[in-house]
Amino acid sequence: MICFDSVSKVYSNGTKALDNVSFTIEKGEFAFIVGASGAGKSTLLKLIMAEEKTSEGTITVNGFDLSHLSQKEIPALRKSMGIVFQDFRLIENMTVYENVEFAMRVTNASTRSIRRRVPYVLGLVGLGEKARSYPRQLSGGQQQRVALARALVNNPSIIIADEPTGNIDPEMSHEIVELLNEINHCGTTILMVTHEHRLVNEFGRRVINIKDGKLAADIPDGSVRK
Repeated sequence: MICFDSVSKVYSNGTKALDNVSFTIEKGEFAFIVGASGAGKSTLLKLIMAEEKTSEGTITVNGFDLSHLSQKEIPALRKSMGIVFQDFRLIENMTVYENVEFAMRVTNASTRSIRRRVPYVLGLVGLGEKARSYPRQLSGGQQQRVALARALVNNPSIIIADEPTGNIDPEMSHEIVELLNEINHCGTTILMVTHEHRLVNEFGRRVINIKDGKLAADIPDGSVRK
């Protein structure tokens, strides 16, 4: 599903963001990526999403060899993923329904499939009654649920969540991770970057710890120390 094999990334200014990192995330796994600010977590995600290329080593995601990925193949790679960001990235002048619908429209989905899929996914994240609301009318936790619905609507095999609880309160943070947990139980692979050790310890999933660009630990039971 996601395989890093001896991956290093050096930027043009000489910064070594990742140094000989290797790990594999199997289909259907749930893994947390943890590490201090500047440890290399963001670079790791950019490499997975083909926003950056490796300096050394190889990455395979959903059967795509990212070392030899052509520009034409990038949309197909990204269509196989759903991305959830810390800052929600909702379109303010669109309703909840329209925000989620938009993610299907850009993939040229049919009107029939949109009308069937969008209400289903909104119900899945508990926002069926908020379809006509605008982002400004929602709490932070509800906005993140919209972002999650948008990530789910094209039925990706992987959800990548980049600090999805960073802008919401602790109670809502737990609900978002619980929702990701439920999605994972349905077979979707989840990769979540977080700095919240409380959540990591509570959910007891695999933890990949990045420190100074290196793989510091790969803990199967999800326990992590501050």
